[in-house]
Amino acid sequence: MFAKGAVSIMVAMSTSSRSERPPTLDPVACRRWAAWPHAQSPWLHEEIGRRMEDRLQWIRLQPKSWVDWAPVSGGLQTHTKLRTRYPQAQCTVVETSVAREGLARQALQAPWWKRWLKPDALTFGAPTADSADMVWANMALHTSDDPQALLQKWHSALAVDGFLMFSCLGPDTLRELTQLYQSQAWPPATQAFTDMHDWGDMLVQAGFAEPVMDMERMTLTYANAEALLAECRMMGRNLHADRFAGLRGKQWLAQLKTALMALAKPDQDGRLTLTVEVIYGHALKPFPRLKPQNHSTVSLQEMKTLLGQSLSARSV
Repeated sequence: MFAKGAVSIMVAMSTSSRSERPPTLDPVACRRWAAWPHAQSPWLHEEIGRRMEDRLQWIRLQPKSWVDWAPVSGGLQTHTKLRTRYPQAQCTVVETSVAREGLARQALQAPWWKRWLKPDALTFGAPTADSADMVWANMALHTSDDPQALLQKWHSALAVDGFLMFSCLGPDTLRELTQLYQSQAWPPATQAFTDMHDWGDMLVQAGFAEPVMDMERMTLTYANAEALLAECRMMGRNLHADRFAGLRGKQWLAQLKTALMALAKPDQDGRLTLTVEVIYGHALKPFPRLKPQNHSTVSLQEMKTLLGQSLSARSV
């Protein structure tokens, strides 16, 4: 159960550099989480994907090809909605592990006999550079220990004038749980989440243009501590580098459940509450512009685009 909260929108104009990796993320934990197979996509991710998919009605470009990044975690139902919105478009699915790709194939790929009768507009694996009109990445960015490298991959996959649609968690996510852990003098409950203004800066650094982010807060409510913990396990893991390193015992679990009762709110009929901040992002891949440097690297497709621009300018 959830209630929609405040919404905020910003247009990123800053070009300040932010090259460091998120300091609180443990790279080993990030890789393990990326490889962990989901039995099903988390319902919250599906809900966020539904809201992000609804935003596509305002985008006039109809992709002929698009990339779905990590749909097992990002939302298999959401993938189906996108296929329905763009029925003629070729889709490339990129997963974060062999196990997750197997789950994606099982859930999304048509039976072999249907593919024999009619080729399926669905492929799996790394996308071709400069080929996609849209990269769709729901709830993937905040679990990457090298988000700038991930943004570069998305930028590379896009054709000129293609666009990126992504969502991730923001700084207010699980703030009640963070405060509770601090009050108990326990190690961090979760990694720190990046602010949408910093995502805007990183998009510009990665070569995107006109990045726009909007943010909303959701209030999740639970009948008891067991339901809250079960959902947290499904939605993600604590990826903080300074999280408790060992295994917790039954005594600590009982202590945690007791402490969680402090999250009960009278105005929510005594249900336990958690805040989730969701950031939605949209950005374009512009025509390439070569900066005056000693050494510059562009892809073959970008070079063709540059040459095409030059010829067009001469003919005017």
